[in-house]
Parts: sequence; C-alpha cells; structure tokens
Amino acid sequence: MTDHSIGTPEQLRDPNYTPALGKAIPLGIQHVLAMFVSNVTPAIIVAGAAGFGFGSNSPDFPELLYLIQMSMLFAGVATLLQTITLGPVGAALPIVQGTSFAFIPIMIPLVAGRGVDALAALFGGVLIGGIFHAFLGLFIGRIRFALPPLVTGLVVTMIGLALVKVGIQYAAGGVPAIGTPEYGSLLNWSAALVVIFVTLGLKFFSKGMLSVSAVLIGLIVGYFYALMVGMLSFEAIGTSWSRSAAFALPQPFKYGFEISFAAVLGFCLMAFISAIETVGDVSGITKGGAGREATDKEIAGATYADGLGSALAGIFGGFPNTSFSQNVGLIAMTGVMSRHVVTCGAIFLIICGLVPKVGGLIRTIPIEVLGGGVIVMFGMVVAAGVSMLSDVDWNRRNMVIFAISLSVGLGLQLEPGAVQHLPDTLRILMTSGLLPAAFIAILLNLVLPEELASEATEEVSGGMSGEAKGSLPHK
Repeated sequence: MTDHSIGTPEQLRDPNYTPALGKAIPLGIQHVLAMFVSNVTPAIIVAGAAGFGFGSNSPDFPELLYLIQMSMLFAGVATLLQTITLGPVGAALPIVQGTSFAFIPIMIPLVAGRGVDALAALFGGVLIGGIFHAFLGLFIGRIRFALPPLVTGLVVTMIGLALVKVGIQYAAGGVPAIGTPEYGSLLNWSAALVVIFVTLGLKFFSKGMLSVSAVLIGLIVGYFYALMVGMLSFEAIGTSWSRSAAFALPQPFKYGFEISFAAVLGFCLMAFISAIETVGDVSGITKGGAGREATDKEIAGATYADGLGSALAGIFGGFPNTSFSQNVGLIAMTGVMSRHVVTCGAIFLIICGLVPKVGGLIRTIPIEVLGGGVIVMFGMVVAAGVSMLSDVDWNRRNMVIFAISLSVGLGLQLEPGAVQHLPDTLRILMTSGLLPAAFIAILLNLVLPEELASEATEEVSGGMSGEAKGSLPHK
C-alpha cells in the first residue's frame, strides 16, 4: 500500500520528513476520517446518559452541539501536542489523539439522569485526572509490569462489554423511546442494519481509504436511507444548520467547576489504563512505521501530551483524550511515518471544532443510524480485548484471576442495586464494573504465586484446565 511517489523509503520512515502539501493534506484528512466517528461518539453517549441527548426533547439538547465541538477541537489540540511538541510534551511522532472510550463506563454513572448539572463535577474530574495522567509520564516505564496482557486485555474487554448495550438501545430507537410502540420497530432496526451491512461490505470487500473509513461511509449511507424513509427531514437538517454558528470559540469552565471524589478517583485510576494503551500505540507506530523500538523519551513525551491534552479539554468542556489505535494501523497501511502529515489532520480537526455548523450536522444523525455504527465500533472494542487476551498464558493461575475479576466487574455492572447501600462515591465507582475488575486483576496478579497446584482449580473449572499459551481452555 506504500506510495513511493510521496518520498523515498528512507524518507517515508522518517517522522521529521515533510511531504509536499498536495500529498500531506489529503493524507492528514484521511487520518481524521478514520477516527472521526469514534471521536465524537463519547460526547453523544454521555449526553444521552445525562438526559439531554438524541430523542430526549430536553431544552438542554443544544448543549450536545458544544460537547461535539469540543471533542473535535481538543482532539486536534492534543494531536498537535504529539506531533509538533511543547518542550518535553509530545512524542514527535505521528500520533493521532481522540476522545477515549475507556472513560465512558466511568462517566455514565457520574452523569446518569442528572442533566447538564452533572457536567461541572465531570469536567472537574477530567481536569484533575488529566494532570495526574501527565504526572505518570515521569515513571510510566516502571509501572508497566503491573499491567500485563491479562490485565489490559480484561479491561479493554470490559470497556466493550459495558458499551454494547448502548449500541442496541440506539439501534432500537434510543433510551427515551423505551416503553413506546416505536422502540425496536422494524423501521428503526432497518436503519441500523443498513449501516452495519454497508460497513461490513466496505471493510471486507474494499481496500485503501474505503476500507479505513468504512464506519463513516456506513453512517453516511444510513443517513441518506433515513431521509428516504422519512426518519429525517430536510427541514430538520436546515433548521439545525441555520441555528448553528459559523464560528465559535470554546468557553473555559462553561459548566462550572466542582470537585467530586468519585469523579477524580475514577479518572485518575483510568489514567493508568489509558497511559499503558498509549505506550502500546507508540511502540506500534515506531515498529510498524520505522522498524525500531520506541525510546523512553518518546514514551514519556506521549504520556505528557495525553495528560495535558485531557486537562486542557476538561477546562473547556472536552473529554479525556488518548492515542487512537486505528490510526496506528493506518500508518502501517500507508507506510507514511511523517508526523507533519498528522499535523495537517490536527489542523483540520481544530477548524471543525471552531465551526459549530459541523456539529450541527452531526446532531441531525438519527439515533438509529448512529446505533448501527456504534454496534460495530463497540463490538470491535470487545474483539480488541479478546485479541489482547490471546497473548495470555492460560494457566490455572491466570484463569482464576480472569474469572474472579470478570465475575465481580460484569456482575456489578449488570446488577447495580447489589451495592445500593454503599456511599455514593463508592457506589458510582463499583457500578462502573470496570474499576473493580481492573483493581482485582491488578491486585491478584501481583500477590498470587506464579504456580498453582495442578488440582487447585479442578473443582471449579469442570475439568477445563486451559494449559496452552494463547489457547482456549480445553479438557
């Protein structure tokens, strides 16, 4: 897939090489298209959980436009920190930053049903969590031992499992429609299925940019389908476009500032996971694009940029940022390692974030159409977690760690009433499911002995002992 007309093989492997603008700009926009939907989806999900999202008829629904705008703007700002750097901040590599899915299971319990009033504490947590995330850059290399594939794979899988319900609800008509005859109707599902089938068709039967942007193109096709069947009207599109400003600057502390212990603790704990994810992405970029290992300076710089980008976003009403793994794959596909290409993409994101009309169009997407894209994306998060777990040596010890962590985390997520008597802070953290699962996995991985007696788990595993590396348990 490498296009040698852009430069020589040596130039293409050089992060500091600058292709001609005529080549660099389209390549940069390609990076944005690959992550665009994933980047704005967390804002839509959090607004929906708070009660002013799609289909809510809330007077605060226009606030969703601002959240979408900030998602684009600060993804671009954080990406610039990575590519052009600011002192020690940034890896000087082609790292694309975007709004992280990892924090959604933490954010949903914090805002659930509380409307815009919940955002002050939420963004206070984002700001403090971002500062803590940047602090991790001082010693990120020394804590990696505590997060092996068993732990990170479990966490990523749990993130996906926490979110798949959202995709089904969206495809069926959205939370506000639950209990109505329209919820789960054939019309609603048809829009979601159009998106899913188009996405799968492009992903598996096309190449290059069509394959990379499969979800985005699927949503566009679903959007036109919704227009054809009357789920969306041109009048609604025109109204949203005309009511959206052509240019607007972000507002610091637009929703106020409040310190919530649950929010701060949740974001700081998840910062560990996000930091390790970024280390993996940096290593993937240097290996795939330049054929070398990442340096300590690059890893520390990337972590500083992760944290500072998230902290800045929290000030203005944006969500935590992290490196986007799909763009690591895009670099491997194109063979273009230039950080200045990604800088072009970052500038494009910033421009989009300063033009609310872009967000005005996004918010006209019917929730059922978005549901089709979300089902694919969140399913891929689960699949990514399972892929990471395939690197685990599935001995009895690791099976016990995984079993207990998953049982407690997923169980609390499915039955939040089980901890209703806990203080509010602990209840919010526990019902996320993600943090208890991660904490248990990390703790057990550190304290359990490496070897368990051969008969130690037979009484609970039904003879499924799972002894092969990277294999499923077998008799």
